[in-house]
Amino acid sequence: MAFQKITEADSHYRHLDKMDIRDLLININKEDKTVPDVIEAVIPRIEALVHAIVDKMLAGGRLFYIGAGTSGRLGIVDASECPPTFGVPPELVVGIIAGGKKAISEAVENAEDNTDNGWRDLQEHHVSSADVVIGIAASGTTPYVISALQKCHENNIITGSICCNPGAPLSEAADFPVEVVVGPEFVTGSTRMKSGTAQKLVLNMISTSVMIQLGRVEDNKMVNMQLTNDKIIDRGVKMLMQKIGLDDYEAAKVLLLKHGTVKKATEAYKI
Repeated sequence: MAFQKITEADSHYRHLDKMDIRDLLININKEDKTVPDVIEAVIPRIEALVHAIVDKMLAGGRLFYIGAGTSGRLGIVDASECPPTFGVPPELVVGIIAGGKKAISEAVENAEDNTDNGWRDLQEHHVSSADVVIGIAASGTTPYVISALQKCHENNIITGSICCNPGAPLSEAADFPVEVVVGPEFVTGSTRMKSGTAQKLVLNMISTSVMIQLGRVEDNKMVNMQLTNDKIIDRGVKMLMQKIGLDDYEAAKVLLLKHGTVKKATEAYKI
């Protein structure tokens, strides 16, 4: 019996082309509201994966996301936001997409069906048993991703997965599978919708929890954020004003001219 993809099942809604704009928006939002509840049911699975990642990173390992299409792009987005948000080097969390950089903005024909390139792409980063690799695929059937995780298993590399179909082949290939079964999409088969939202939320949970465990957040503040624009600089100045009682001018000088991050400035001031 062929694997049944709930992500490809018919939408619960008919005649979308006859709906007015208000009804379209209301119904899309109605579907989106179901996603967090489904994620809540798999938090223990996500927790186990986060523990594994933290253990490896504390020992000097890295985290890789690998996917195709929307799933690959979501992994790249999450990875690319870790350096500015948490002040970590860009090689600590790496996003890989089938088809390479071109696929970030364009569809690359047959890239997701290649069973060799996933592992080859990981090898370009010298992936090893010190690292963790998370495969992302809404369907849970993407050959590029599955084959990459299988090769990881052969090389004693811990793997996780995020997909939106129960009992998916991708889950079988992963040590720590996470299946967020959000049901049929509003537009049949358009997994950039609920499935994409679910994947984004889970990625947020994983990377944020990992970085907090690594000490990149204090209290509820991004004390290691990179000072890349005026908004973030202003945020850092206010943190220092609150933490060590400086006025805005002195806080800006300490932050920008001496230390570069709120954490370093605070530690230096305490000394």
